[in-house]
Amino acid sequence: MIEMTIDSVRIGLMNRQMEYQYVVLLREKGAERYLPIFIGPAEAKAILIKLKGESVPRPMTHDLLHAIVDTLGATIDSIIVSDLKSDIFYAKIILNIDGGQTEVDARPSDALALAIRMDAPIFAEESVLDKAGIPLEQDKETGEPILGEGDVSSSEGKGKTVSEEEMKRLSAFRDFINNLDLDDFGKHKS
Repeated sequence: MIEMTIDSVRIGLMNRQMEYQYVVLLREKGAERYLPIFIGPAEAKAILIKLKGESVPRPMTHDLLHAIVDTLGATIDSIIVSDLKSDIFYAKIILNIDGGQTEVDARPSDALALAIRMDAPIFAEESVLDKAGIPLEQDKETGEPILGEGDVSSSEGKGKTVSEEEMKRLSAFRDFINNLDLDDFGKHKS
């Protein structure tokens, strides 16, 4: 597993109907590899509120879940982005309860909104990063971040390539990332 941090939440146009799509960008700790995960507007707002240090007059759903976990005497050990199947990301919330651990299946967006509230570490399985991780490199002339077009490689399987079929399925991610404004990459933006 690779430790990740929430880098930012972005918004972009996804189609000709001018529909907006939100994406949370996870960044590999100590590296320049990113994991974009499409999320809904409510989850984007929940994550952004915490990233920006804002407060709300009444608890949001993820604040309520945080309070319930605390009230029951549990803690969150970690959040794991555990799988990617048919363009759908999967996550697990690892809870510590009465000296034992319990895994709870969750959407990554909900798990991330909870993790940021409870200061829980975030991890991604290497296989998920192999499929959907995007390395960012710097342009030699401008110094601006750009998307790398090379193979995504892992620490265990250097040079492992992604199949053409997987690349076609994940092309929406690359198209979306290619259309992001990277001038202020790393700043929290809505």
